[in-house]
Amino acid sequence: MDIKPKDQCRWDLVALGEVMLRLDPGDRRVATARHFDVWEGGGEYNVARGLKRCFGLDTAIATAFVDNPVGRLLQDLIYQGGVDQSLIRWVHDDGVGRAARNGLNFTERGFGVRGALGCSDRGHTAISQVDPGDFKWDQIFGKDGARWFHTGGIFCALSESTPEVAIAAIEAARRHGTIVSYDLNYRPSLWKSIGGKKQAQAVNRRIAPLVDVMFGNEEDFSTCLGCEVEAAIQDYSFKVVARTERHTTSATRNDWSAICYADGIFYESTPRKDMEIYDRVGGGDSFASGLIYGLLTGESLQWSLECGAAHGALAMTTPGDTSMATLQEVLQVMKGASPRIIR
Repeated sequence: MDIKPKDQCRWDLVALGEVMLRLDPGDRRVATARHFDVWEGGGEYNVARGLKRCFGLDTAIATAFVDNPVGRLLQDLIYQGGVDQSLIRWVHDDGVGRAARNGLNFTERGFGVRGALGCSDRGHTAISQVDPGDFKWDQIFGKDGARWFHTGGIFCALSESTPEVAIAAIEAARRHGTIVSYDLNYRPSLWKSIGGKKQAQAVNRRIAPLVDVMFGNEEDFSTCLGCEVEAAIQDYSFKVVARTERHTTSATRNDWSAICYADGIFYESTPRKDMEIYDRVGGGDSFASGLIYGLLTGESLQWSLECGAAHGALAMTTPGDTSMATLQEVLQVMKGASPRIIR
C-alpha cells in the first residue's frame, strides 16, 4: 500500500465512531451488581487508543458528546489514553437527554460456561445524530493530513445518518490518499430495530468497494456482505483482509490466532492454544491496532499480523475495552517469551 509519509500528516490515524462509558461489574453480574468500575470504549475508538497508548503513534477520534458531567467523564478517560480530542463535537445538554445523550455500555466478563454479556444503553446519542457536513473531512484529510482512517459497522448501525457520515469521510480520505480500514463488527442488537441483516448488507455493500483494509470474522462477512470471506476477496478490491480466529472452550479459555490475505497470499499468525482470558472485550480492536501499527511503520505483513495477534492476546488479560499493554510486552509475546514474573 502507498501510505503517506509521517512528515506530511498531523495524524497517523483518525477514527470515526461512538465512545461509550462502560460500566463493569467486575466478577459479578450486571443484574445483581451494587457497584461498577468505569472505562471508556467503542470499537473504532479502541483502535485509535491502542495505536496511541501502546504503540506511540499520533491518533484522533471524531465523535460527539453531550456537554454534561458524563461527557466530561468520558473526556477525562480519553485524556489518559492520549488520543487527540480536537475532532470531538460537543452538543448542548437539554438537562435530561431528550434531544441527545451519552451512550452507556454495561458489560460483564463471563466465566467458565457463562459467556460474556453486554447490555448497551445508547439510543439518541450525540454521535448517532451527526450529519455528513458536521465534520470538515477535506480539512482533516487534506490540510491537516492523516495517513490512515478507520471506522466500522458499529458506527454505521447507530442511525440512518451514520452510514452517510462514514461514506463522506471515506470518500474524502480517498481523495487525499489516506488508507481506509473498516471493521464489519456485526452486532445484532444494533441492527434489529432498523432492518436487521438486510439493512446491514445494504449499508456494508455500499461501503465495501471503498475500503483498502477490511477486518471481520467469518460471521461478519456472511452477515454483512452476504458472502463468505473467499468470495468477498474476489468481489471487492481489498488490499488486505484480516480477521482473528477464535475457538471458544469456555468464557475464560480460547484458542487464539489471526489470518490475513493480501496479493493472493494467505498469512497465519502463531496459534495460541487454550489461552486464558480475563476480559475478552476489545481483543479484536487491539488486533486491528497492532496490525495497522506494523503496516504504518513499514513492517512486513507477517510481522504486522503477529503484532496484531500478540496485542489482542495481551488486551484480553486486563479489564476494560482498551489495551493496557506496552510495546515491549507486545514484542516479548511475539518472541514467545515466558509469562514468568518480572522483578
